[in-house]
Amino acid sequence: GSARTPTATPRAPVRGSGDGFVRCSDGHVRWGRFGAAGVLFVHRELDAPRVMLQKRSQWAHEGGTWSVAGGALDDGETPVEGALREAAEEIGSIPEHRIVGEHVFAPADDWSYVTVVAEVPERFGRSINFETDAVGWFTPDEVDELHCHAGFLAAWPALRAIVEGS
Repeated sequence: GSARTPTATPRAPVRGSGDGFVRCSDGHVRWGRFGAAGVLFVHRELDAPRVMLQKRSQWAHEGGTWSVAGGALDDGETPVEGALREAAEEIGSIPEHRIVGEHVFAPADDWSYVTVVAEVPERFGRSINFETDAVGWFTPDEVDELHCHAGFLAAWPALRAIVEGS
């Protein structure tokens, strides 16, 4: 047989290349030169599913609110790769997981925030850097009572449907 030469070599993400603000096509300035992503971890328990949220440090945008671990995507990184990388940086090693859905917030044609929903076999996570003040596991009803980040609150109905339907 004949050897095939790939027409394009896959490009590895350039670490940290997405950090920075960008003026989007809708005129708003947002974090993440290539967009951003986060991950909502869900653990199935007998009475109800639990989701992991992190309490954002006071210095962060909307500090003191609860949200998912996440951040800017690096150049060449998929939303799943970026969301899991950011989570590992903020709350520690990620256990075995299964992606069960995602929610895309795309307010402009050149920027989006993707929230990946990943099911895990056990609770995990802790604050390991300056971005996270606390980590907690909550039922969907408990999430409704938390002081949450505005962006997460906007996505929560769709994310809750994924959590409760998967």
